[in-house]
Amino acid sequence: MKRKIASVTALALAGVLALAACSSGGTPAPAGAGASTNGKGKTITLWLVGADTPDVARQYLKDEFAKETKGTLDIQQQDWGDIVTKLTTSLPDANNTPDVTEMGNTQSPTFTNVGAFLDITNMYQELGGSKLLQGFVDAGKVDGKNYTLPYYFGSRYVFYRKDVWAKAGITTPPTTLEQFNTDVAIIAAKNPAKINNFSGFYLGGQDWRDGVSWIFANGGDIAKQSGGKWVGTLEDPNSLKGLTQLQAIYKNASKAPNDAKDSNQYIYLNDDDAIPGATPDDKATPVSLSAATIMAPGWAHWSIGVKGKTDGKVTRTWDDKTFGVFPLPGVDGKAAPVFAGGSNIGISAKSKNPGLAKTLLKIIFSKGYQELLGKNGLGPANSDYTASLGNDEFASALVTSAAASKLTPAAPGWASVEAAGVLEEFFSKIKDSTDLAALAKEYDAKLTPMLNAK
Repeated sequence: MKRKIASVTALALAGVLALAACSSGGTPAPAGAGASTNGKGKTITLWLVGADTPDVARQYLKDEFAKETKGTLDIQQQDWGDIVTKLTTSLPDANNTPDVTEMGNTQSPTFTNVGAFLDITNMYQELGGSKLLQGFVDAGKVDGKNYTLPYYFGSRYVFYRKDVWAKAGITTPPTTLEQFNTDVAIIAAKNPAKINNFSGFYLGGQDWRDGVSWIFANGGDIAKQSGGKWVGTLEDPNSLKGLTQLQAIYKNASKAPNDAKDSNQYIYLNDDDAIPGATPDDKATPVSLSAATIMAPGWAHWSIGVKGKTDGKVTRTWDDKTFGVFPLPGVDGKAAPVFAGGSNIGISAKSKNPGLAKTLLKIIFSKGYQELLGKNGLGPANSDYTASLGNDEFASALVTSAAASKLTPAAPGWASVEAAGVLEEFFSKIKDSTDLAALAKEYDAKLTPMLNAK
């Protein structure tokens, strides 16, 4: 399963900001409206983004909604690449808005801050309350009220080649961040795979979603609230500790280009010699094994493994003698706080059927659906149901890393930061910087006004 957090175009952002002005038109759904089971002859629309929600889960929602309300649930799949643009243009329009929609967790603050979603505070306890992943809850909260809640999580952890590590003389995973940093540098220097441009740890120069873990682990952050506004904190001493460690990794462990992002890192772990009978597309593999270690969201494991063929289709089989996973360790030996992947979900403030939309939320947060997500590798929003992920190494790494995970700042202007690629630009300069403190100060000055834009 591949999942991307969407970027936002400048044009889309202008529309997002216009939502506040548009929200006064029409008749918004009352915040206290209860769930409805009277859906006969009615249809509500659910937008799901990307293909991460499996077909079996989609059918479950349709069947349960029909059983509960006698109504019809129309599920429409959207693309991560343009979801912000589509939400921007559709949410203010009662005739075209989805009744319920998924969005990336980092996208939620921008829309909640301009009144795009219905207040569902009166449902918070019923839908899971404190058992819901609180970082995601906070991303959908404004002035103490709940507007969006977590849909699923997919925290990041480490994938590595056990065979390559062993050839470098390292047979057990590190227990601290310092040891991890040392190990991947040693593996890169020894290059046991005997491959040009080999990385002990492949970390793209623009891959801030993985790289920010080093800032978090050392007690730093991207930004914080101070004096009633958001301010960039990259120049904080704790943030600089993490940046210094990152610079050493970029120089000594990773051969990833300065402009590489967090896309398809798994391809660098796989052995991809063409197999007999493979189609031309199968043979057009971009790379073969060229890294001993990567970080990626948990769903990347479906794309990692020994290449084979089943019923004419190329498949990958996870071989636990070759591949392994572990949560990124922190400075104290506990799991490091990594950036959490995943989605939030909310009801459009312009929905014409808010009662039916609330019934759909009740189904989504029910035990049956939450466990169905877990059985299909998506972290359930409610901690009561994480056992449904199973007890294999992927589930263990996912749950452990998610428990320590963090989100980006819930600032009203966060979408503008992503839209402008400010963090990609900043991270791409870390490796070659001769003064990290000055670089961090420069980008704090860029971040602060953008974070507070409304």
